[in-house]
Amino acid sequence: MTTILNLKPLITLTKDDFYALCQNNRDASLELSPNGELIIMSPVGGESGNQEASLISRVFIWNEQSKLGYVFSSSTIFNLPGGGSRSPDVAYVGKGKWESLTPEQKRKFPPICPDFVIELRSSSDRLKPLQDKMQEYLASGLNLGWLINPKNNTVEIYRPQKEVEIVNLPVTLSGENILPGFTLLLN
Repeated sequence: MTTILNLKPLITLTKDDFYALCQNNRDASLELSPNGELIIMSPVGGESGNQEASLISRVFIWNEQSKLGYVFSSSTIFNLPGGGSRSPDVAYVGKGKWESLTPEQKRKFPPICPDFVIELRSSSDRLKPLQDKMQEYLASGLNLGWLINPKNNTVEIYRPQKEVEIVNLPVTLSGENILPGFTLLLN
């Protein structure tokens, strides 16, 4: 379950303010929408947590072999060029993009959009906000994204300048040219 707080017109959080808020509330899972809304996300249950860990490990193992970039967990917040501060369930950033950041940018919330993300719909998530979040990633420079929806047994595939492709489970997904050689079988 997510709670959205509209802080305007009382407060407008800058990126530094949001970073400080997160540092002072480390037990809270927070995001910031491009409109300045504070998004408070509740923890996921065991099934979703296990699925998320499995997805991260699969992308991580592929990356350990390919050494093409860096993999991040849902605890990492990215300051997207489109204005939001978001934490995908799984994120991958190519080596060149990551290494172009300063040490300070790497230490805080990186001011980049991942090249690849996975969002996993948990049982308490509403679909529309996740779809909006995927569109936000695309608008910020995402190259490939998967919205895995176990509730509906579907995966939505997001690519720049293309219609969202919806496939039914079971399916084998390809990392295409963003994660070359990576495939993921989802049952």
